[in-house]
Amino acid sequence: MQLRRENILIVDDDLNILELLQRHLNSWDYHTYRAVSVKEAVSILSDSSIDLLITDLKMPEIDGFELLKFVSEHYPTIPKLIVTGFPSVQDSLAAIKSGVIEYLTKPFTKEELKTAVIKALPIRNNEEPPKPLNFNNETTFNEIIGKSEKIEEVLQLIDRVKNNKATVLVTGESGTGKELVARAIHYSGKFSNAPFIAVNCGGIPENLLEAELFGYMKGAFTGADKNRKGAFQAAQGGTLFLDEIGNASLAVQVRLLRVLQEKEVVRIGSQIPEKIDLRVVAATNSNLHEMIKQQTFREDLYYRLSVVEIDVPPLRERVVDIPLLVDKFLFKYGIEYKDRFIKMDTDALEVLKRYHWPGNIRELENVIQRAVIMCDKKVSLSNVPDHLKYTLDFPDEALTTLANMEKNYILKVLRATGNNKTKAAEILQITRKTLREKLKD
Repeated sequence: MQLRRENILIVDDDLNILELLQRHLNSWDYHTYRAVSVKEAVSILSDSSIDLLITDLKMPEIDGFELLKFVSEHYPTIPKLIVTGFPSVQDSLAAIKSGVIEYLTKPFTKEELKTAVIKALPIRNNEEPPKPLNFNNETTFNEIIGKSEKIEEVLQLIDRVKNNKATVLVTGESGTGKELVARAIHYSGKFSNAPFIAVNCGGIPENLLEAELFGYMKGAFTGADKNRKGAFQAAQGGTLFLDEIGNASLAVQVRLLRVLQEKEVVRIGSQIPEKIDLRVVAATNSNLHEMIKQQTFREDLYYRLSVVEIDVPPLRERVVDIPLLVDKFLFKYGIEYKDRFIKMDTDALEVLKRYHWPGNIRELENVIQRAVIMCDKKVSLSNVPDHLKYTLDFPDEALTTLANMEKNYILKVLRATGNNKTKAAEILQITRKTLREKLKD
């Protein structure tokens, strides 16, 4: 998939409509940002380049009309499309005065939305067609290697968000390289000179995670012998990476939600808010939608974190990238352990390409590391772990009587001992006399 040039911002407090709009727009290869409130929309507008605004009118606190007025004066070149469930003549007139190009009434069809979006997006006369992002079918992007279609989609999204501070949620199985994606976003963009702070929400005890994230004041709890900044303050101007966000407790989630909404942090033991200006990238291998249903993850926090969502594909879905990754790890560990570049036999590589890799890239790296250590000059099939190789699935033996099982096992032991009854009796832990009687039976 090649993403289009246009960035579309969707604003709606109805999460179902938000999901529907995003799903339709993504199916047409548009890149989307989403916001559940006007406040969040304004934050995204300040950090990102937006080509089209799609907004609801009836929203709590600040409604869509206020957003339209704001955008008309601060971003006059951005076209606006209204999607509302409460149409009226007055609303239509007010919207037209605010420069709205298109007006859709809920419910609407997918084709009606597509027509409205195409009509709303500006026609750039005398422009050449946009050149697609070209990663030369074989890319390294801050350690992210691949030429598969799925990894190119990830690289396109990284390129979209690297220079703005929109909140990003990176999802994917364990070992797929979610932290590499977060680091690529940070170090390939204009904020690369600012701090990159990583916090593993699953590796810090719950009672310490709040202190680690938000900081504390001297005397706030036992052991707090001085004032200390948290990860949010330490990442000021840069990127805070919240790994395994699905493991954060509900109490921490509430505080995170407030920080993302208000753009300020209050240290434990303090009442003074501190303004923050940074980008938050969160990652998880958990199914947050399922956690929301089970009420172990806040739905409102999910939508705050997933302004842009990047799904990192598992290795089994990007088999074409395995040779590139193998070369990378062969070079890395060949230099480290052998002081030279190590190659791999074609047969061994075919086994690696066939394997399903439940541990993803992390498992592949461990296999290559071991193979380099065990090989002499070249990695061969003998250096590949047996569980990766072809296996035979024998049918289950038919159920039989205990007497038959005993008989078959006695005969097996006799064959193994060359029909030596004395030795067979020792293995079976019975006397020779008992063995002779069983053989007669």
